[in-house]
Amino acid sequence: MFIACCVLFLGWNLRGRIWFLLELRGYKLAGLILVGVSIGVSTVLFQTISANRILTPSIMGFDALFLLMQTLLLMVVGGTVYVQLNGTSAFLLELGVMVAASCLLFATLLGRGQQDLHRMILTGVIFGVLFRALTNFTQRIIDPNDFAVLQGEMFASFSTIDRDQLAIAAAVTGVALLALLRIARELDVIALGRSHAISLGVPFERRQIQILAIIAVLVSVSTALVGPVTFLGLLVASLAHAAIRSYEHRFLLPAAGLIAAIVLVGGQFAFERVLRMESTLSILIEFFGGLLFLTLVLRGKAR
Repeated sequence: MFIACCVLFLGWNLRGRIWFLLELRGYKLAGLILVGVSIGVSTVLFQTISANRILTPSIMGFDALFLLMQTLLLMVVGGTVYVQLNGTSAFLLELGVMVAASCLLFATLLGRGQQDLHRMILTGVIFGVLFRALTNFTQRIIDPNDFAVLQGEMFASFSTIDRDQLAIAAAVTGVALLALLRIARELDVIALGRSHAISLGVPFERRQIQILAIIAVLVSVSTALVGPVTFLGLLVASLAHAAIRSYEHRFLLPAAGLIAAIVLVGGQFAFERVLRMESTLSILIEFFGGLLFLTLVLRGKAR
């Protein structure tokens, strides 16, 4: 199915300047796959170290943190300078700040609160509400013209992906995935919990920090590249668990990344080429992902 989606995305209605169109679609396809893999893998990892199947980095406040950062940056530099910052240097700066901020956020959520699931969820919700409140307050005091510029950053956009930023994102993601391979064998043991992992000889705290750093890099790369997508990770992680029906991460991680790529590539193809809709794919993902989140919460399927 993944190959079929890629072929359709590249070859559907291919006329005129074929090589130019293939190059343009190829970069967009690579960006969709990169974002899908990053979100799918990071979500499964986050659920592993949090020992909870309904939590994702986005639900725990990361997307709200991203919007707050964008709003504060716009307020400080102004709309004109903000638009001119959309380049490689700005992408690197944004990526670095988000990695540091997300590490601090996730460490706070998964530190003392990990043994108390309800406190961890409540802390994440409070952080999200705080970030959104600060964002709304800042948006009310900035210039209306600047706010119009900011609106484009509030929703993920898969239609325009910068090539230079894509190359940097691919390199950073590759390094993070290579680091993950070194500890991949221990993920199944870590999923058993702290006490079981330590009794089986796994340095739990050290591995938790390493996994946390990998998650921070992956979610920061995907968010900086296309924008926030709150419920995509929850959606694809749930689909991966339903399809694989195994707790082995050597199957779960590739399945989550592959399913996320299929959702993004297939969904973007349907929106752009078949339905020719003006709306964005992220809105549809948020709708179905939100319904899934509510269903999991109401059914109590946290583990």
